[in-house]
Amino acid sequence: MDVIAYYTGDDKIIDNYEVSKLNQIIFSFCHLKEGKLSVDSPKDSITIKHLVSLKATNPQLRIVLSLGGWGGCEPCSAAFSTAEGRLKFAQSVKEVSTYFKVDGLDLDWEYPAIEGLPGHLFQPVDKTNFTELIKILRSTLGKNYELSFAAGGFQKYLDESIEWKKVAPLVNRVNIMSYDLVNGYSKVTGHHTPLYSTNPKEESTNRAVEFLLKQGVPAEKLVIGGAFYSRTWKNVENVNNGLYQAGEHIEGTSFKDFATTYTEANGWKYFWDDKAKAPYWYNAGTKTFATSDDLKSIKEKTAYVKAKKLGGIMFWELTLDSPKNGMVNAIYEVKTAK
Repeated sequence: MDVIAYYTGDDKIIDNYEVSKLNQIIFSFCHLKEGKLSVDSPKDSITIKHLVSLKATNPQLRIVLSLGGWGGCEPCSAAFSTAEGRLKFAQSVKEVSTYFKVDGLDLDWEYPAIEGLPGHLFQPVDKTNFTELIKILRSTLGKNYELSFAAGGFQKYLDESIEWKKVAPLVNRVNIMSYDLVNGYSKVTGHHTPLYSTNPKEESTNRAVEFLLKQGVPAEKLVIGGAFYSRTWKNVENVNNGLYQAGEHIEGTSFKDFATTYTEANGWKYFWDDKAKAPYWYNAGTKTFATSDDLKSIKEKTAYVKAKKLGGIMFWELTLDSPKNGMVNAIYEVKTAK
């Protein structure tokens, strides 16, 4: 199984982390500029070159560039709506990849054919255009090039955004964003990155995996997602320890700060949902609720990857982890356990 890190940091921060425990680093993000794959700044160029240099001492490592992100693919629907536009992009990916000596591309278009960031263009034809985009990327970049995409882990995306049977044979992996399943737009709390659904309507990692397996996507191409950050709501009544209650979404916390944030001294209590295999926290004093992955849940996810013989686990994102004895280390311990 591969351990895949999305990475938003610079050329210095990465050196604090245990790169030897990773199989792939996805630099986040590049964007479209006049229809071409573009590295945003000289600083980003330096970062990418440094990431590629890490391969010299980490032969298992692949470096991949990601296009887009939550707010980063506004022109994608229009740019990829013509054969000329798709070819222009594919050729630019080849040029950039050759220049930087990177191993691949991860498309993080959120989302083809359904609404992502409010105001971004989306149209039904995106679904077939995405297939055509993957086809031209594969033929332009060759069979040894790493090609993946970040897939929404929620049912509307799974149903409406992708032609799974056509796309799956052409990509190396599908990076399922099995987090933000309850997101910042939600007025009700819940598990944002659970392994299992606790009721038939609840989104979960396992639900997305089972759906894609039924679509014929090979298990070894499926990568599940871990969240190295919490989602938090305020004004949550002390009912069911805040779980599945009305609330107002506020900024969450990075995993590396959990140990100093979610403490009993600060009024927080820790809970474990054994059905979801997911932790949550509730603060009765401040009426605040938090949901995330933690060391226990990320180990459950990693064991699930091994049991299901999936392609691996990815996460958002590396700089949110503790450099030592954090989430990556927990994943690695389960991965390497006999």
